Amino acid sequence: MKILIIGSDYNWSLENIYKHELLKLGHEVSHIPVQNWFYEYYNKNIFHKVICRLGFSLIYKKIQNRLLSQILHMNFDIIWVFKGMEIQSKTLMQLKNHTNRLINYNPDNPFVFSGRGSGNQNVTNCISLYNEHFSYDQNVCFKIKSKYSVNCTLVPFGFNPEIILEEELCNIKEIIAVCFIGNPDSYRVKILKNILNKGLLLHVYGHGWSRFINHKHLTLHGPVYGKEYYQVLRKFRVQLNIMRIHNADSHNMRSMEIPGCGGIMLAPNTIDHRSLFEEEKSVFLYSSTDDLIFKAQKILNLSKSESDRIRFSARKNVNDNYTYSNLVKLFLKY
Repeated sequence: MKILIIGSDYNWSLENIYKHELLKLGHEVSHIPVQNWFYEYYNKNIFHKVICRLGFSLIYKKIQNRLLSQILHMNFDIIWVFKGMEIQSKTLMQLKNHTNRLINYNPDNPFVFSGRGSGNQNVTNCISLYNEHFSYDQNVCFKIKSKYSVNCTLVPFGFNPEIILEEELCNIKEIIAVCFIGNPDSYRVKILKNILNKGLLLHVYGHGWSRFINHKHLTLHGPVYGKEYYQVLRKFRVQLNIMRIHNADSHNMRSMEIPGCGGIMLAPNTIDHRSLFEEEKSVFLYSSTDDLIFKAQKILNLSKSESDRIRFSARKNVNDNYTYSNLVKLFLKY
């Protein structure tokens, strides 16, 4: 098929993973990085940020014109929009003239925005204009179907085993400590402070943590990406998954990435996590901060043979069932 992907084109972008898998299957894929265009403008200087936030910038108008000009005389079997924060409703209506199948896949919740990058009114206002939606969250699927009468299909997040090989993972020296990768917010800071106050050793990777938290048991690191990110997920005995409010009872990308590379994940006890994994065989689940601390200590006290068994089980489960090569076939099936 001839497929157009509209979204971002950063190294870590989900769009690039799906593009790679589609190309492997022999499809013709074009990729227009509208999100890159926006952030190139937005991050250029303070003035651009201010006028964007005040709603005075013309960047959205320029993005619409640039996007439509690039496909002026082109048609596609599928136009696949990832999230869609940069695309306005009038542009989507024009995109329909270039395809019979306009679909949306949103790796965030289109109804709950937990940060500036998780969504905006373009996302919500355009829900009814797509032929089909795909979501990782069953509650989102239900709401789109019931409120907008548009079909929404549940597709979980996945793991890309091509990024790091098994022998690379097995050669990583384990650190008996708790780790969290992500950027700070008040909810995460509160949880991590509780962990530190119980005397557990904690390593945190991300931007700006030094402004929020300091402790003798804490080691701060900068953000990690690509292969280094997967190495860190594997390195520590306990890998925390602290999910944001829009994932209250579902799962997120890290739900697959941690076990996918053989990490021992300690994650919220959600419906999705209970259905995707066997508790204490491939992951550990917590129901409160006290439960998190209890389970973290339990994992830290595991023998090497027990931790190796869990790592193997976790990696096998994800690589057998939730690789992106399998998920792209699921998308194409629908």
